[in-house]
Amino acid sequence: MRPTRRTTISVSALLLASLAWASAPASAVEPASGVTDLVKDIDQILSDARLTPARAGVVVKSAASGEELYAQDSGKVLTPASNAKLVTSAAAVDTLGLDFRFTTSVLSTGRRAGSALTGNLYLKGTGDPTLLAADYDALAARVAASGIKVVTGKLVADDTWFDSVRLGTDWAWDDEPYYYSAQISALTASPDTDYDAGSVVVSVAPGDAAGKPAKVSTTPETDYLKIVNRATTGAETDVLIERQHSTNTVLITGTVADDYNEWVTVDDPTGYVASLFRKALAKHGVRVLGSTAREATPAGATTVAARDSMPLSELLVPFMKLSNNMHAEILTKSIGRKVSGAGTWSAGLAAITSFAQANGMPTLRMRDGSGLSRVDGLTPGGLTGLLLALRSKPWFSTWYGSLPIAGDPDRMVGGTLRSRMRGTPAAGNVHAKTGSLTGVTSLSGYVTSADNEPLVFSVMLNQFLSGSAKDIEDKIAIRLAQFSRTAPADVANVQLRQAQQDSADVECSWLKPVSC
Repeated sequence: MRPTRRTTISVSALLLASLAWASAPASAVEPASGVTDLVKDIDQILSDARLTPARAGVVVKSAASGEELYAQDSGKVLTPASNAKLVTSAAAVDTLGLDFRFTTSVLSTGRRAGSALTGNLYLKGTGDPTLLAADYDALAARVAASGIKVVTGKLVADDTWFDSVRLGTDWAWDDEPYYYSAQISALTASPDTDYDAGSVVVSVAPGDAAGKPAKVSTTPETDYLKIVNRATTGAETDVLIERQHSTNTVLITGTVADDYNEWVTVDDPTGYVASLFRKALAKHGVRVLGSTAREATPAGATTVAARDSMPLSELLVPFMKLSNNMHAEILTKSIGRKVSGAGTWSAGLAAITSFAQANGMPTLRMRDGSGLSRVDGLTPGGLTGLLLALRSKPWFSTWYGSLPIAGDPDRMVGGTLRSRMRGTPAAGNVHAKTGSLTGVTSLSGYVTSADNEPLVFSVMLNQFLSGSAKDIEDKIAIRLAQFSRTAPADVANVQLRQAQQDSADVECSWLKPVSC
């Protein structure tokens, strides 16, 4: 049975209609201009057979007046997928500030005797997801430049800025090998400037001849992962690269005809970073005689080198454009550390919830910061309420600029909407956050109507059984771009390319080896 729909028009429109009904014959009564057509068209879009067993929540409001133009199940709690990042990112900017930066430090204890440090060398992290192997190398170079050549003590990795809980409570165990479900640590590293913290790129290339072993390399080069290569050179590329559960063993099977890359998570990012840094120190002529250990840096330790990340204002772009789950979780723990002194999910989520409830979203359940949890719950009415409230924030323009833009092919502009709504009135117009899990899709954000009226909207579709329903979101967004209070738009004109309708039901950012 389909969900009950409740269509709404403004109170003022109802009053005008009542007055007109009282003062004019029935034949002279006109329907509410534009809005009635919009309601009818969205109803028609939502009559799609794929939604018959599903749940659909849709809300559209005027950003200028707050008037509700359309609502279906406005207050129903639905699984948001990555629409949860709208809440997390806004709370992060409001709590931490646009100038917030992560700091990674190298500190020492003990005495200096010439080029020898008679004590421990500490690497202390605060969660920076933008650190590459090259950045750890640069820190090691600065240690060497300080005159230290020998460390008689230990190399100590200090990841105590966050707690030791690495994975979200509700995350699926079989997602563990994949970069969108990487472990969270205050010491982590990314393989490239997408900044997928806690992952390594494993590359497979054809061997010397058919049937010969494939060639395997990693970015960055590391022996922290144990590669078991059973892939061979073949006529087609049909290869599986998978880290074995709870280990750092990566098994590669299948055949390879062309170069292929996979982003693979590491087990224990802290240990991975410590291995990168120890090797970088050795490369720059710094010998650490002791073992690698983990503990908090003592008070009074001396700073040898430090690196600050880009500000949050810049990090928002890869975070939101590419829907980076790890950025969301790292920022969640950073919020907790700032507000409560505890770098935990519980502290961060409590602060995020308080922010949301104070800014137009009374009902929500946040179990993580990214939306990877299927226990997360938001309402379409709450999302539009938040989107309205954020417009008055002093940092809104920077945050708004981080949202994906429909149909823009530039990866760092269009983001996860770069392949959608091209050649339609929504292209270059819709600024919105996508969300995808199996059987879940969502799209919430901003669009300007044909009358140049700013609108906010939220479309949340849950529990459809197969395929993709993103074209339904796109049709609604396109219809909103066509909306006029005075001129009707025929829903028959809302068209999408078949290739877009048949797109996989996942984020573009979940398909890194694929151009989507």
